[in-house]
Amino acid sequence: FFDFIYPAYTPLLREVAMRWYHTPSVTTPLLKLVAEIVYNKAQRLTFDSSSPNGILLFRETSSLIYAYGTNMLTHEIPPSANVYEHKYKGIGIALLALQRALSGNYVNFGVFALYGDKALDDVLSIAIQLCLSMHLSEMMSFPKVAKTYFTLVEILMRNHTATMVKLDTRVLTHLASTLQEGLKSHEVSISSQCAAAIENLAVYHFTHAPEGQRTEAGRRLSEHLAQEPALFQGLLATLLQIIVFEECANQWSLSRPLLPLILINQEYFSQWQEQLIAQQAGSPERQSKLASAFQKLMADVQNNLESKNRDKITTNLTLFRHEVKALF
Repeated sequence: FFDFIYPAYTPLLREVAMRWYHTPSVTTPLLKLVAEIVYNKAQRLTFDSSSPNGILLFRETSSLIYAYGTNMLTHEIPPSANVYEHKYKGIGIALLALQRALSGNYVNFGVFALYGDKALDDVLSIAIQLCLSMHLSEMMSFPKVAKTYFTLVEILMRNHTATMVKLDTRVLTHLASTLQEGLKSHEVSISSQCAAAIENLAVYHFTHAPEGQRTEAGRRLSEHLAQEPALFQGLLATLLQIIVFEECANQWSLSRPLLPLILINQEYFSQWQEQLIAQQAGSPERQSKLASAFQKLMADVQNNLESKNRDKITTNLTLFRHEVKALF
């Protein structure tokens, strides 16, 4: 099918996306077609090791998404129009297509930087701008769009962390705040994806922050925290709030970002637990048991992110939650 559609029809598809971006009856089926083409379901997209088709498929897809997204960013929806049909649905499908292309495992993305091809950088830039154009409260009211958004952010934080860290502090802070809200979602898949995205960002920070001014990653992380010192503290506070006070069906997923967040916020973590214990002043027995539970949470946990150490805090968390639940 790829040989049939490329290169004969891909320019036409891109032209349609660019000229008819404001017409959902045209762009919705078009974007669905693109999202299906790039979807490597059951490894159906297989190219020979010497074939450039995977890269070509991504370049054409990114070009179409860029054309559609650029126009949508400047498009004003008519006041009487359905905001889902005219904005969120199309953006959601475009992000779905990008998400599938990024996770299809048929593209070596290092090629783009090596040969100075801006296709990847351009489509990531426009995708992030589309994400910023969506109001969180509205997006969360559309489950399909919300799932696509958080899945995409998780993929970006996992496979393109260096690119995300290079973003403007305001943009990175906004994305972090949406992940913070997503953690609170009662939709387990969304909560788990947010936890995974936060984990990747926190691990990257823990690994590269000590580099300081010696590397670009270290410099960018220092700049972000200089402007937003509470960037990771808010994420840790929300995670602890959920772990201590709420029922969570995805405890294992929530446990994964816990250690890296604690290690890069050790002083704040101590303050948070001290404050929680102080709030139980009316019951010295409860204070004692709560302090003991926190000690057990960090028992035998070292200041590193080795697999054995991370598994240890995951195990400790089960006992911690059992003891804390008996207190609240």
